[in-house]
Amino acid sequence: MPKGPFIFDSHALLKFFQKEKGYERVVHLLEEIKKTGAIKYINALNLGEIIYSTKKEFGDQKKLEVLANIERLSFTILPIPNNLIFQAAEYKAQYGISYADCFLLASAIEHKATIVTGDPEFKKVEHLVDIVWI
Repeated sequence: MPKGPFIFDSHALLKFFQKEKGYERVVHLLEEIKKTGAIKYINALNLGEIIYSTKKEFGDQKKLEVLANIERLSFTILPIPNNLIFQAAEYKAQYGISYADCFLLASAIEHKATIVTGDPEFKKVEHLVDIVWI
C-alpha cells in the first residue's frame, strides 16, 4: 500500500457510505490509513457530489449522517482556488474525463496524493498519479 497522503473520489466514498458491492475494500483501506496516520483528503467539489447524490437518493437525514461521518473520519477538505479551476480545465480539455474527476486529479497532483477510486475513467490518467483501485 502507498504511504499516502490519499485523496478519495466521491465514487469510493459513496460505495463506502451506501455499503455497495466492494465497500469492504474501502473499510480495510481506511483502517490501514488510520494505522499509518496518513492524511486523507477530499476535494470540496467531490464532497458536493457526495452531498447531492446522497440527498437525492436517500434524503436529508442520510446526507447529514454522511457529512458527520466525513468529519468523524478526519478527512481534510481541500478548497477550490482559481489555480485548481484552471488546472482542472486543462485536464478536461486534454483527457476528456468528467470535470469533477479533473478537480480530483488536479488536487491529487498538487498534494502528491494517491487517488482512491473505482471509477474506470481514471484509467485514462493513471500514468499521471498513483491510484488505489477499489
